[in-house]
Amino acid sequence: MALTKKTTAKTEIPIGGRIRATRLSRGLTLGQVAAAAGLTEGFVSKLERDQVSPSVASLVAVCEALGLKVGELFDNPASAIVRAGDGAQINFGGTDAREFLLSSGNQTSIEVLHSKIAPGGSGGDELYSLNCEVEFVYVLQGQLEVILGPEHHLLNTGDAMTFRGRDAHTWRNPSNQPIEVLWVMSPAP
Repeated sequence: MALTKKTTAKTEIPIGGRIRATRLSRGLTLGQVAAAAGLTEGFVSKLERDQVSPSVASLVAVCEALGLKVGELFDNPASAIVRAGDGAQINFGGTDAREFLLSSGNQTSIEVLHSKIAPGGSGGDELYSLNCEVEFVYVLQGQLEVILGPEHHLLNTGDAMTFRGRDAHTWRNPSNQPIEVLWVMSPAP
């Protein structure tokens, strides 16, 4: 039985998603990667959608432009279990907030944080933006105020909100009770 092009495409390892996630996590445009790799923007776009089979030279050039080892494109995603209370404590810039990283440190497509925010705790008075396309927040317990530009949104236990991470925003605990919040950002900033 002769292999058709469709059958061959199914056996190839899809790498476009990893290339795109890496580009976005580094804040690069298609044009920047294409220029650095000496390729066209259209080619890089098709590569990210697994619509072309790159030559070794073009794949190496794209990886160099992204600061990525070629072998990382073919690694199986690492699995990681974070047991309750074992998340690495990080400082994401908030005041009166303890934040714990729940996603694997080598994960570039998503970042998940569990925040415990004291009464009055906040992301600061100034609006900020993150280098991610999507930010999602879920209130596990309490009330969280999300300030998104001129809009103020009060979220209660069980409420969720999705917005662009690049949009200027901040947050605060307006209550006199500690709260717990789950943040998900994609790609990881």
